[in-house]
Amino acid sequence: MDFYFPTELGEQLAFGAAAFTSLVGFLIMFAPGYAMKVFGLAPRGERRDGYAEQRSMGGFYLGTGLSAIMLAQNWTYLALGAAFAMAAFARIISLLSDRGGTVMNYILLVVQIVLAALPLGYVFGFFSA
Repeated sequence: MDFYFPTELGEQLAFGAAAFTSLVGFLIMFAPGYAMKVFGLAPRGERRDGYAEQRSMGGFYLGTGLSAIMLAQNWTYLALGAAFAMAAFARIISLLSDRGGTVMNYILLVVQIVLAALPLGYVFGFFSA
């Protein structure tokens, strides 16, 4: 079994978004304290549930990204792009409704929009070789 790496630019961009998602998921899953520090979050008091939530989301990102890499099909790239598009939409709602207009939220919004645009752009034919 060979490692598949796409040859056309559009799929390489989608593949890169999936690889980045996997890498971030891996880091969040195995270093939740560091991830919480980067995102400006911290567990409060005796409750350590925040670590479990971070690890869980890291596992979700890792699994979604690896699925897109391993299957390398339009439908998996579509799922990855749609998930990030919905995450970006939810962040916009939070920016407008929760007064969450921090620099970190805007940076993460841009990252989510890019991670949505790369696979969706490939799937819908916006990136050509």
